[in-house]
Formats: sequence, structure tokens, C-alpha cells
Amino acid sequence: MNRILLIALFTSFSLFSQHKSVVVLELFTSQGCSSCPPADIVLKKINDNMDSEYVIPIAYHVDYWNYIGWKDPFSTKEFTDIQRYYGQKFRSNSIYTPQLVINGNEHVVGSNEVTIHKKIKRYLKKSSNFKLDISETIKEENGFTISFNINGKVNNSILEALIVLDEKTTNVKRGENRNRTIVNSNIAIARTIKNINKTSGSIHIKRPKIISKDDKLRLVLVLKDEDLTVQTATQIKL
Repeated sequence: MNRILLIALFTSFSLFSQHKSVVVLELFTSQGCSSCPPADIVLKKINDNMDSEYVIPIAYHVDYWNYIGWKDPFSTKEFTDIQRYYGQKFRSNSIYTPQLVINGNEHVVGSNEVTIHKKIKRYLKKSSNFKLDISETIKEENGFTISFNINGKVNNSILEALIVLDEKTTNVKRGENRNRTIVNSNIAIARTIKNINKTSGSIHIKRPKIISKDDKLRLVLVLKDEDLTVQTATQIKL
């Protein structure tokens, strides 16, 4: 009887084991926005000074400022749509840049460094029911196939795979930031998603043409629930 009870308890703890929380910071920014460079600097400082295993910054460049005169080379409608989904979740009347979304739960102005650091510390103190690991990455002619394992119970979860460019310097010639040299970091340049109900599998992401020979890249996997709340994440260098 005692042995059965111990087995049941062990199984219960295994299914719902606690892991250290991972903080995913999603900055919505644009080279055509004069308010964005300070937020870009904050994101770079976070990336340079915090543990990359537990704090993962991602910059999504939106396309709705391109009409002003400068087309952001990293902007896509897809990234604007992600921000709009968050806008619906947060019941916002409009979207803006620079907006920083923290673990899919809340948002702040991306240049508000003090508030961002306070929120990161608060999230890092939490525990998570999920842990995500990359078991294998296969480089192919047109992209990468990534094998993953999840510790935790998945149910209609969303797995995002992203290729992230470490850093790029751009001389902006038109628009609100004309004649400025802007350094962007943690730039999302490719994204794919997969709905999953299993704790292991693989996901393929295409290699974008924008990549140059000397670019330093990272592969990021983010596990979210149906409401876009981040459950966990991980990243590796490519």
C-alpha cells in the first residue's frame, strides 16, 4: 500500500515538476519611428547583460511606419499582425511603437528601462510547469529542422520557431530617423509556428534571403498557449 502511494506521488511530481521561469521580451519597433531607438538600446543592454538561458529578447520590426519615407528592411506584415493579436488580447484601441510585451501577459513602453527590469525580476522569481529543450538541429539547403522535447503537459499549445539576427547597423536616409545610424539587435528575420499536442517532435524553418555570410544568428523556440501566453522558451546559436 505504501509502495503504491509512493509511486503515485512520484508520478504526480514528475508530471507537474517545477522549472525556472524563462522571460521572453517581444519588442515591436521600427527604423521609421523616432521614438524607437531608445527602446532598441534598452533591448540590446538586456541581451548583453542578462543570462541568455532565462531572458530571451526578440525585436519584431513592424511595417506600418514604412509609408513615412523609410522602408525598414526587417519589417513584415506578419510581425505587425502579431502585434495586432496582442492588441486584441490586451483590449487596446490601437497599437504603438515601441511596445514591449512580456511573456505574452502584459505590455510596457519599450524605452521604460526601470519598469522593464522590475518586471523581469518579478517573472524570474516565478516557476514554470514547462521546460523546452532542443535535441537536434539539422542544417538544410533551405533552412533548419529542429527536434524538440517538452517537459510538461501540452494541450493545443503553439510552438514558434524564430531565426534571430544578433545585430545590424543601418544608415537611415529618410523618414523620422533620417541621417541617423541605428543599431538594431535581436532582430526576428524568420518565423514559423506549429500547433502541438505532443511533448516531442520537430519543426522546420526556412532560411531567409536577407541573411549575409558574416551574420551571427540564433534559433529561438517559444512555447505559448492558445491565448499567446508564454509557457517557456529556449535558444541556441546557429
